[in-house]
Amino acid sequence: MKIVETYSHLNGFEWMMYHRKALWEEIETAVEAIDAEKYRTKVSKEKTMKGKKLFSPIEINGAFKNELEKEGWAESRTSYWVTKDAKLIRKTLHLPQDEQKQIIADAGLDPIRSYNQTDFQKDRVAIEVQFGKYSFIAYDLFVKHMAFFVGDKIDVGIEVLPMKSMQSQMSSGPGYYEGALYDLVRQGRGVPAVPLIIVGIE
Repeated sequence: MKIVETYSHLNGFEWMMYHRKALWEEIETAVEAIDAEKYRTKVSKEKTMKGKKLFSPIEINGAFKNELEKEGWAESRTSYWVTKDAKLIRKTLHLPQDEQKQIIADAGLDPIRSYNQTDFQKDRVAIEVQFGKYSFIAYDLFVKHMAFFVGDKIDVGIEVLPMKSMQSQMSSGPGYYEGALYDLVRQGRGVPAVPLIIVGIE
């Protein structure tokens, strides 16, 4: 496979080129090492594509995992405490976990432990490889990457997506680069407030 498009949100790509160029090269190498045709193993049951062999998102995700883990990329979680009071959430949002919990409890409310998980993280960069349902893309961009950024775990988030040309050879459901780009640009230049790189592959 190959990277054919990138979109830099809040200078995410420029940050990578200046601060983490070697990591970007690892991502490019991982993409190029994957032969997508090996994972055209899913036989469609859908009426419009019945019997046709399609790319398997699960197997492609597994291939990404194998390639990136070789270079030391690993799953990561960021945890935090939530409650029903918006003012209290604003007050505790940027504090360490233990302080969040204590302040919520001291206010007489129940602290609820929550977390976000990202597919791969290394040296303050997070990657989500998204070949699942299209709705997960917005969650990645507006919740996951944001949570890691606000929690001071990352400086940039990367979202890897199939181009429409590749997505059309999958079952219905996965999102694609062009659609995600539209959704992101539509929000305006500063939203979400986290540097991102959207990557389109085919």
